[in-house]
Amino acid sequence: MINYYNEIKERLIDNEINKKVKEYSINKGLLDSYYFIGKMLFEAGKHYGEGIINEYSTKLTKDLNSKFNTTLLKRIRKFYLLIKKGAPLAHQLSWSHYVELLPLNNIDEIKYYIMLVIKNNVSRNQLRIRIKNQEFKRLPNNTKIKIKQHEDINISDFIKNPIIIKNRHKSIYSEKILQKVIVDNIKDFMNELGEGYSYIDNEYKIKIGDRYNYIDLLLFNYKFNCFVVIELKTVELKKEHIGQIEVYMNYIDKNVKEINHDKTIGIIICKKNNKYVIEYTSDKKIISREYMII
Repeated sequence: MINYYNEIKERLIDNEINKKVKEYSINKGLLDSYYFIGKMLFEAGKHYGEGIINEYSTKLTKDLNSKFNTTLLKRIRKFYLLIKKGAPLAHQLSWSHYVELLPLNNIDEIKYYIMLVIKNNVSRNQLRIRIKNQEFKRLPNNTKIKIKQHEDINISDFIKNPIIIKNRHKSIYSEKILQKVIVDNIKDFMNELGEGYSYIDNEYKIKIGDRYNYIDLLLFNYKFNCFVVIELKTVELKKEHIGQIEVYMNYIDKNVKEINHDKTIGIIICKKNNKYVIEYTSDKKIISREYMII
């Protein structure tokens, strides 16, 4: 007997696959065509001067009965120059993705955002926000070097500095308020820390001796297979903050961490960093970052 549901489901799955293949093929064709057209525009410009763009725009609009304005043609030419400069011609990106990248001048920055789109399926709108928030510029300098040289990365490499926290009121009066603002926008906050984070809890209760303590935020990073303890400070980083987070990290390692998990990471997010406190911290799994309210 025919299983009508399975037949319907299989046909719908086939349709979705065919649709995605077709969309990819159309997008690949468009990018490849624009690369070729951009090359022709660049070479024509060398022979006939900048005015050739206006001339070709008028002719193409008339001959093809479609608008090919000078802005589009200049973008296509710049797209070709971007690829020629060393940016990947990645068919996982749409033309609209590349349009967002065209104003950037730093090829390493461009490559970083292309990598983000490919790895995390970042949409055009999400890419625009990340560029606007200057995500690449807020990466540690050693991370930029690692990306350029294709070196192995660790969990701290993609934690931005400063970490941007969105709050329309702009003012944070206490750590409790800071915590609430972060929890209300937890997805954006975890993106600021990098990739692979999952939210466990806030005000995570632990018992040390006969007293209860509360970890501001407890996350887990599945890419690096470890818990992440986060402490929030609305003041400048102080040495006693290091001692506090060390105790919390040790507690998680002894009482929560499974044997197959790596050691817990600690991140202190503070109003103002103090590089000297971190410099003399023996535990390199403790990381500090400033936050910025926007």
